[in-house]
Amino acid sequence: GVGKTTLIQKVTQALKSSGTSIDGFYTEEVREGGRRTGFDVVTLSGKRGPLSRVSSDSSTSRRECRVGQYVVDVVSFEQLVLPMLRNVNHGSDAEKKICVIDEVGKMELFSQAFIQAVRQTLTGSGTVVLGTIPIPKGKPLDLVEEIRNRKDVKVFNVS
Repeated sequence: GVGKTTLIQKVTQALKSSGTSIDGFYTEEVREGGRRTGFDVVTLSGKRGPLSRVSSDSSTSRRECRVGQYVVDVVSFEQLVLPMLRNVNHGSDAEKKICVIDEVGKMELFSQAFIQAVRQTLTGSGTVVLGTIPIPKGKPLDLVEEIRNRKDVKVFNVS
């Protein structure tokens, strides 16, 4: 809620208007009647789908991926994000690309395929990643700390 996604959207618009080759996704709050009911994934190519929604019941099945009151739709997330990341990773090296990943957080990390794709994108040559990671609260998230500690990553705190 400090403005990470807003900043990502503004930077993305500026880069697009300058003719830079850019792809990726951001997450956006979904609100109904003034209250947040979930989050959507929005790709820079304009596709949108659910990332999570408030769970209507308190009885949870073991297979549900939950963060607080939200149930994460891993299948929807993967269908939107993985093809885009694979495309970025398999582009020609001559084409320097910027890849937006907003964000690498608890909800997104339920996807093992996403974790692998992010690692591949970070190690791939020719791709600059503009991403967001959460400030550590409680138990550290392995991939987030791995990203934070990379020598080739510059972290800016948004407040």
